[in-house]
Amino acid sequence: MDLSIYFNLPLWLRLAIQGAAVIAVLFPIAAACSMAERKISAWIQGRPGPNRTVPPFLAGIPIIVPILQNLGLFQLAADGGKFVFKEDPIPGHVNKLYFVLAPILSMIPALTTISVVPFGAYFDKAGELVPIILANVDVGLLAVFAVASLGVYAIILAGWASNSKYPFLGAVRASAQLISYELSMTLSVLPVFLWVNVPGGMGTLSLFDVVQSQSQPGLWGGMWYVFLMPVSAFVFLVALFAETNRLPFDMAECEADLVGGFHTEYGAFKWSLFFVAEYCHMIVGSAVFVLLFLGGWNPLPWIPLSMVSDWLSLGDNPVLLGALATLIFIGKVLFFIFFFMWVRWTLPRFRYDQVMKIGWQKLLPLSIGNLVVYAVVIALLERF
Repeated sequence: MDLSIYFNLPLWLRLAIQGAAVIAVLFPIAAACSMAERKISAWIQGRPGPNRTVPPFLAGIPIIVPILQNLGLFQLAADGGKFVFKEDPIPGHVNKLYFVLAPILSMIPALTTISVVPFGAYFDKAGELVPIILANVDVGLLAVFAVASLGVYAIILAGWASNSKYPFLGAVRASAQLISYELSMTLSVLPVFLWVNVPGGMGTLSLFDVVQSQSQPGLWGGMWYVFLMPVSAFVFLVALFAETNRLPFDMAECEADLVGGFHTEYGAFKWSLFFVAEYCHMIVGSAVFVLLFLGGWNPLPWIPLSMVSDWLSLGDNPVLLGALATLIFIGKVLFFIFFFMWVRWTLPRFRYDQVMKIGWQKLLPLSIGNLVVYAVVIALLERF
């Protein structure tokens, strides 16, 4: 397939097309997670879930439409239409400017972080592996942490602008929780980059380089970091649940004692933006976990993408190889989205004091000890 026409376009136009394409895929997936969560919860609880919604003009079509109806696939369109066309009142007691601005701000970090996350790779004409990414920067993970942490400001702004005590308490809880678990999350990934950045080499925080380091020959070179650094993977995963406000860490919107949390005063489209942003954070967080600990687009440990390319003779076909790598990567991400939802409908919610205790007294000392152990081990390996 000749792609020369595309690569001859101006750089700004190519980046705009790529960015629009990624958002056009990420946003519908995040919206579809709402319907998927209800079907998964129904499956776990032994009930059918959404299975009645069908457009009237398709109701008479046999076989295919009933199957789609039973799967609940029309429910996504029904939810989208409801949120767009439903009356969207603004309470009189809120600070209107910031009240409207908060859900918009929540979407910005959610859609920005994907720009430095590679989601596939292909071999160019020189035989070099090239990542499929919007911005291949050396500080990729640092950019993800920096931008994703800004999402808490939208929650704080929503709670403050609502001029109500329960949304405000939810916003305060969210800020304390996110700050607490960011420390453990950051410390959990430091052993990974200590391992990747060998002494004498060029230092990098690129997520693409992390995947490359799990694609090398040999026992240690092809081992995924989830096996090499299981404690780091565990701490990162638990912190990821807390950072995305997912059960059992959804203290920011705890219905039991906060009515609805920071979004109590919101409804219709503005309310839906908060939850689409939450699902976007969950998708990006799952993608980062896959890149750091599960080999990215490599199908299995010790079987890198280059080996698959040789088996299928795809080295000269970058489009098919890139599509295959992207499908492998998306498959792993979808598994983790399912895992997020599985945990939500399995574990009970922690109390707020338990959340703080886990973050400060359990995960933080564990991540510090884990970092010290790997720093010593790596130093000894380099010495001997």
